[in-house]
Amino acid sequence: MAEKKNDINWFPGHMRKALNETGERLKLVDLVYETCDARIPFSSRNPELDKIIGDKPRIVILNKADLADPSKTPLWIKSLESEKTRACALESTHKKGFDKLNQITMELMKDKLEKAAEKGRIGRPVRVMVVGAPNTGKSTIINALAGRKAAVTGDKPGVTKDFKWIMTGGRLELMDMAGVLWPRIANAKSGICLTALGSVKEEVTDVVKVAYETLKIMYDIYPDLLKERYGVDMEIQAEEDAGYFQDPFYDIFLAMAKKRGCILSGGRIDEERFARLFLNDLREGRTGRITLEMPEDFK
Repeated sequence: MAEKKNDINWFPGHMRKALNETGERLKLVDLVYETCDARIPFSSRNPELDKIIGDKPRIVILNKADLADPSKTPLWIKSLESEKTRACALESTHKKGFDKLNQITMELMKDKLEKAAEKGRIGRPVRVMVVGAPNTGKSTIINALAGRKAAVTGDKPGVTKDFKWIMTGGRLELMDMAGVLWPRIANAKSGICLTALGSVKEEVTDVVKVAYETLKIMYDIYPDLLKERYGVDMEIQAEEDAGYFQDPFYDIFLAMAKKRGCILSGGRIDEERFARLFLNDLREGRTGRITLEMPEDFK
């Protein structure tokens, strides 16, 4: 497996600008919806937001729950709630879980809405800022709440084309903020997971390394899913019998690639082609429903 660039440009300058804008606009809203990927609820949450949001009411949305391990998402919600953070699971592409999100929203806003009603402001809207890392489904959530294609996020993470309130036809008015990363990723595994699931663009890293390291993570948690998807023996060789790199996972990686027909002229394995295929399978749920981290991993 050829060595390629390892440096990842996590935090280009425009993302700092977007974070600053989040802080500046926070005073305009009543509540924050913070989106994360239910498959990596720790790694896909921006730690910078804790300092920015402060005591403002917040709901953590574990989006893409339809792609996550159904036995593990409730454990994440329980863990977040134990830390006094309201949370709910969403399947935004299937428009599931929005009733629960609305219920929690109205619970958090109950006192504020009652005080507004006492002053004659009956039906006062709840203004919500929607924030989160790139590719956690922010736009899909906003469009589902609005009932139309209304999200204003630009093509480039951390950039918004415009700023406006998005009306939902209900009690909510939404403020769509740019999807941004943060200056320092917590650990190497988080960096791999963020890239594997699409929050960091493949173009700024080594796609083969990301796929290879993700394979190792998957092997520890879901070896049966890998075997079912790729039809290869998941037994690792002893290190002394492993290939050139003395890594027992390398033979599995090559066997999976060969099984999927990623072969170059002369019989060489097309590692990059398979890496992209492997990661696309993971992102689209073709490998199965997975959760790559658990609350106890971060105690």
